[in-house]
Amino acid sequence: MRALSANLFALLLLCALSSVFYVWSALENRLERHKRRFSGPSQESFQQGPSEDLSAKTFRALLAVPAAQRQNVQNLSYPSAFVGTRDYHVNGNKRSAQREAPVKLGSPVDDGIFWSDWLEDLLPVRFTEGYAEAWRNKARTSAVIKLEPGCGRVSNQLATFADGTKACVRYGINADQVQGETLTYYLAGLLGITNLPPLILSQLNGDSAQWAAVRTRMSHLQWSDGAVVSLTEWISNLTGVVTPAPLRQQGVGLNPALKRLENQTTAELLELMQWSDLIVFDYLTANFDRLVSNLFSLQWDPHVMERDTNNLLRTPRGDLVFIDNEAGLVHGFRVLNLWEKYHHSVLSSVCVFRKRTTQRVAELHRRRDSRWRLLELYRDSEPLSRELGFLSDEHAAVLQDRIDRLYKHILHCKGKYRQM
Repeated sequence: MRALSANLFALLLLCALSSVFYVWSALENRLERHKRRFSGPSQESFQQGPSEDLSAKTFRALLAVPAAQRQNVQNLSYPSAFVGTRDYHVNGNKRSAQREAPVKLGSPVDDGIFWSDWLEDLLPVRFTEGYAEAWRNKARTSAVIKLEPGCGRVSNQLATFADGTKACVRYGINADQVQGETLTYYLAGLLGITNLPPLILSQLNGDSAQWAAVRTRMSHLQWSDGAVVSLTEWISNLTGVVTPAPLRQQGVGLNPALKRLENQTTAELLELMQWSDLIVFDYLTANFDRLVSNLFSLQWDPHVMERDTNNLLRTPRGDLVFIDNEAGLVHGFRVLNLWEKYHHSVLSSVCVFRKRTTQRVAELHRRRDSRWRLLELYRDSEPLSRELGFLSDEHAAVLQDRIDRLYKHILHCKGKYRQM
């Protein structure tokens, strides 16, 4: 009887935590959409508008467990290895015109499970390596003159640089979330996924030229001197994104046998291609704070998939932007047991992939060196990598395991749809 009571109490506690997550997420998303509606376009790029944080007690905080001691980067050796790149050349005018064309250029799927080459050629690079490098170099030397709410919870802030440009400063509930956000960005680089805004790390120091003007505000926020924070480019004029019908629970999944693919416009196919990358990416990082959280909420809200997806936004030209990746890798791996069945369900709904992405996954699987490739790219690109640290041995093994599982899923899809 005691065991039954304990199990019942545990179930009620999980339901209570889930309800807290759902309520706060809904309120935060509603407020962010309200704020974004009044945000004017920037001169050069597009990004989420400012929003106020309604509570520091997010679901991620309630699920947080004591962080394992992180392995310091400087204690590792660095073999020469492949380094990912996002440096692709884009013919913007040609691609913009073709994506709006009402006439199909051919079948949307090649070789059973891959998006066609003509679609791959039309998919724009949202943030090229050249653009990202220029932004990072500028952000590292620019003085922050203002901090205000606008990037989710109150511990994060919207920073204004001296030249008027802005960035989201993510202090995080703990350092693991900053680490997760950062390593997720560099994993996207390894995979050739270009939908994440440029990111840098900065060390808080009220006496430094970068942070001196906001010393009082930093003290008010109770930011610790010497803490490492992440800054990502702030982009205005973005709108929410609803999960495509094939990926909702009631749908049949995104697979080559889906008849509606033949009736989609080019722009719709390009968005579905980006969704396939997003699902692959979130599976590898175990990010539960996007589509997975919506799937979880279906048990009490049957219409959640018909509303905007968490931490996913769209530019006016249709490019998807993957924002707020704090739940990826480190934190996502620590609470993996709570979410794994939902991660598996989401991944199982997709059997069409980008060739470029699958080639990167296949290579990481074959060489089994994802830890070293990610470490080298991170270390070579980020001067503060040693201060923030890297994945623990345990989490590095989890990442390689998820790469292997993803590779097997791709092979399963290929065997199932080979004759199409």
